[in-house]
Amino acid sequence: MAFEAYDEYEQSERVQQWLRQNGLSIVVGIAIGLVGIFGWQQWNKHKAEHQGDAANLYQQVQVAVASGKTEGADALIDQLTKDYTDTPYAMFAMSDRAARQVQAKQLDKALESLGWAEGHAGDPNLKALVQVRIARVLLAQGKAADALAALDRMPPKSYEGVAQELRGDVLVKLGRPDDARKAYEAAKAALGENAPHSVQMKIDDLAVAGKQGA
Repeated sequence: MAFEAYDEYEQSERVQQWLRQNGLSIVVGIAIGLVGIFGWQQWNKHKAEHQGDAANLYQQVQVAVASGKTEGADALIDQLTKDYTDTPYAMFAMSDRAARQVQAKQLDKALESLGWAEGHAGDPNLKALVQVRIARVLLAQGKAADALAALDRMPPKSYEGVAQELRGDVLVKLGRPDDARKAYEAAKAALGENAPHSVQMKIDDLAVAGKQGA
């Protein structure tokens, strides 16, 4: 007989029997579900607070640098890289430190800072930006082959205009003018109307050098 055919009493008895057999598991399941929801909410709250604290520290770094308090800024950066490695602010801080080190002509230290930033950049676009900066520093050190390797690590089309112009500079240093011209032309095409005049000048310089060498 189908369940719908039972009279009200029989249905009540069956429901009570089922609850006696399964009631505990239902209560436990509900409890686990509530704990899970609460735990997820607490985790999200903790994560948001963690990100907020990191953002606050990074802001303090910027204020310290602007005030000329570089030692204080470096101490804050060390705290970011120790306690907030999983946030983008630690990577931003290390990249900023590298920029200051480049200005101070501490290129080896800048590469160390940028290497840390590259290794801890979770976002592919941010990692590509760091790789461009690494290539610039390596080129400044005269390490053109290493600079080219850094550019090769970048995902295709990432910062294409900037990366292709820099690739052209690297290829010139490597004595590969034909490849350099192609890179400059790719940079010009990618940048479009925003392409700086310097890109065309580099293309023209290669053409003049080619004629003189012919």
